[in-house]
Amino acid sequence: MARKEARRFSREFKLAALRRLEAGERPSVLAAELGIRPKSLYQWRERFRVGGAVGLRSCGRPTKAEALAMRAADGPPGDPEGVLPAPRAGRERESLARSERRIAELERKIGEQQMELDFFRRALRQVRDERRRSGVPGGTASTRSSKR
Repeated sequence: MARKEARRFSREFKLAALRRLEAGERPSVLAAELGIRPKSLYQWRERFRVGGAVGLRSCGRPTKAEALAMRAADGPPGDPEGVLPAPRAGRERESLARSERRIAELERKIGEQQMELDFFRRALRQVRDERRRSGVPGGTASTRSSKR
């Protein structure tokens, strides 16, 4: 049985397919028309969201230049033709999840600090009470020994 050779699609082909997908065409119908699997459309869409047009490459690992271009993009990844909507939704969702994790972490820390403050306030109150009691005539001059 002969193995099918993997087909490679150009970046322009992928961008054209994504434009049609964003225009509202059903993925299964579009994939059948283009002779590809619907999974490929979803993968291309995700790669575009992560790395813009640069993320839509043939196959294999990105070159150093492509990896740098994906990391260097401050704003949304560029679509040279400007026809695809900016892939902000994925980034915003990721940023929101990161922010929520950070908030939860900080709230935990605040809770721990509040517990420590409560503990030390109670300890200080006990020390003060002991000192007050020891200030009466005939009382001991210092606080209770911790070795008892």
